[in-house]
Order: sequence, then structure tokens, then C-alpha cells
Amino acid sequence: MIASSELAPSSGTARPGVVLLHGIARTSRSLSKLERALQDEGFATLNLDYASRKKPLEALAAEIHPRIAGFEKSFGGPIHFVAHSMGGLLARLYIASHRPARLARVVMLGTPNGGSEVADVLKRLSLYRAFYGPAGQQLSTDMAPALAPSPDYPVGVIAGCRTLDPIASTFILPRPNDGRVSVESSKLRGMTDHVIVGASHTRLPSHPAAIGQIVAFLRTGRFNSR
Repeated sequence: MIASSELAPSSGTARPGVVLLHGIARTSRSLSKLERALQDEGFATLNLDYASRKKPLEALAAEIHPRIAGFEKSFGGPIHFVAHSMGGLLARLYIASHRPARLARVVMLGTPNGGSEVADVLKRLSLYRAFYGPAGQQLSTDMAPALAPSPDYPVGVIAGCRTLDPIASTFILPRPNDGRVSVESSKLRGMTDHVIVGASHTRLPSHPAAIGQIVAFLRTGRFNSR
């Protein structure tokens, strides 16, 4: 079952909406601070939960489609996507398959667009496969880049450069990185803008600087100058 937290405007308004997609093994609660900030800025929100460890990304895109389609029909404004980690890959795949008619801008936080070297190392381990499921396999550097075509819509990518995992940060991931995804792997061919924030992977969605950059990109199509 998909649960969500949303603030939908009355029919006919042009108020902008944002679909929020969490990362693997997370829930919508991981984006609750970001959701409140976006609502305070005047955005309607759809903060989805989905079975991130149970299904491949293609099935997850189909699973979330009815709720996003309903959200789109509820108002007349543009629809943005803001996604953390694997949620960014899901957003790319969803848009390729079920592109909203009023799609506007997409912001990704710590998304392994080039794949995760950590997944490369761990994907053959039974514990990793059991915990992260089929979507966890799709995070590898040989699968993630080919999941969806390069975007023909505005995409802003936010990468973190702090880590709480010294082992992965030092021995597995190229530097700089956020402990899960390297700055280089966050980059996406065809992206509109890219910015680095001093936050770890899990902290990115709630980091004040990242939230400020998200709002800036949704408003203007560019991150604030650094």
C-alpha cells in the first residue's frame, strides 16, 4: 500500500506541486522536514511511501503512478519532483514511462546517477541482496546509468561532500563523497545545474543549505550562486 502526506490545493488553482520520493530502505518520514519547508514556500506536496526493498524500479514506477496521476488531476499548476538517493533514479524512470503533462523541474539529492561503487562491492553478498532486494542491484555502476534516457527537462543535482562512514568514504568511494555516493557519480548527462553541499548522504534532505537550493531551483531553474 502507498501512503502519503499531501497538501493539495482546490481545483483550478495554478499552485505548483511537488512529488517527493525517498531513497531505498527509507520512508516518507525521511523527507518530512523538507516537505514542511516546501509547504511553507507555497508548494502543494505529495510525499509517497513505496516498497523500495521489495520490487525493481520499473515495478515501483508502476506502483506510484496512480497516486501521482491523481495528484496531477487535483490542480492546474506545474508539477515538480524532488527525490533523495535512489528516489532520483525512480523519478527518472517514472518520467520516462508516465511523464506528467505539466512536468516542470526535477531536483535530485545524492542520487547515484552514475551508479554506486558501494553497490558494486556489496551486490553479490546474500545479506545485501536480502535487505535491499531487486532495486538494490539496480544501483550498481553497470545498471544505474542505463535505467532511463538523458533528461529533456530541467534537472538540478545536489551532491553531499561530508561522510559518517570512513570505511566506504576512504576505501570504496572516489573523493569527494557523502559516504554513499560520490560527487562525480551524482552527475547526470543533460542536467541543468549541479551544486555541492556540506552534508552526509542521509542528512541531505534535511540540511538547511540543501533545502534552500531546492527551493531556488524549483523557483528559477538554477541553484543559488556559490
